[in-house]
Amino acid sequence: MKALEGKAVVVTGSGRGIGAACAKGCARQGAAVVVNDIDAHEARETAAAIEAAGGTATVCIADVTKWEEAGRLIDTCISAFGRIDGLVNNAALYHASPITAFDPIAARALVEANVLGPLHCAGHAVKPMLAQKSGSIVNVVSGAHMGIRNLGIYGATKGAVASMIYTWAIELAGSGVRVNGLSPFGATRMGIPWNATPDEVARMHAGIQKPEANSPVVEFLLSDLAKDVNGQILRIDKEELSLYAHPALLLPAAVRPEWTAEQIAEAFESEFKDRQVPCGIRGMTDLPVELNTGYWKRKAKPAR
Repeated sequence: MKALEGKAVVVTGSGRGIGAACAKGCARQGAAVVVNDIDAHEARETAAAIEAAGGTATVCIADVTKWEEAGRLIDTCISAFGRIDGLVNNAALYHASPITAFDPIAARALVEANVLGPLHCAGHAVKPMLAQKSGSIVNVVSGAHMGIRNLGIYGATKGAVASMIYTWAIELAGSGVRVNGLSPFGATRMGIPWNATPDEVARMHAGIQKPEANSPVVEFLLSDLAKDVNGQILRIDKEELSLYAHPALLLPAAVRPEWTAEQIAEAFESEFKDRQVPCGIRGMTDLPVELNTGYWKRKAKPAR
């Protein structure tokens, strides 16, 4: 039996790129798929490819930045397939610029697409999922939320999406509805200048895995194979499958009867000396985690 046999899923922004790859992958695993995009031509192309391969798909052209249209998207899945078992919040916009060249128009557009979109879709999808006591939500995040030069706006929106994963996983624990994330890596048009030549695109994509490489993570997280996986973010980079660490307090804490600015400065010269956490994407060697006075204490060191 295929991993998603009998399930109905919605994949936002699935007209092209990683979204299209995941929609096709879910269909190959037996899911009935709602292909969503704001570009009708590309959405229909994805759905046609699914059907040509023997899968089941329907198209919903909806702008998930709008609450009502996100609701129509979820209703389309229920109307077409009788239920909604999975939601992949993939639709997003990309923008790169340093803070010194901050663009308020781009910032608002990214917040609406990358933050409000997942909030709207999950807000509608979670109610029928809770009613049937089962479901899986997969939010697509980015390593940019840990810090990449010139990606402050984009990274901030993806940090919000990661926070949704952690919070919703806690809120929905034990309900039958799980929330996890994919941090994708693949050669897509995101970040490619609109006027780039085919040769320039080929050079930019050289050595980068294809969008389809990300689909197995989504297929797994939407399936019952992941019934015990909740609140996790996964990433595939060629032969490597990685699990993200969550934000956590660094323990032990510095302790004083009371704190002044001068005492805090002294703590940075003593207990916190050499303990500041560097910014940016980096690995952590996973060592045993201990529960200490109500907080997770991570015994870890940088892997590189």
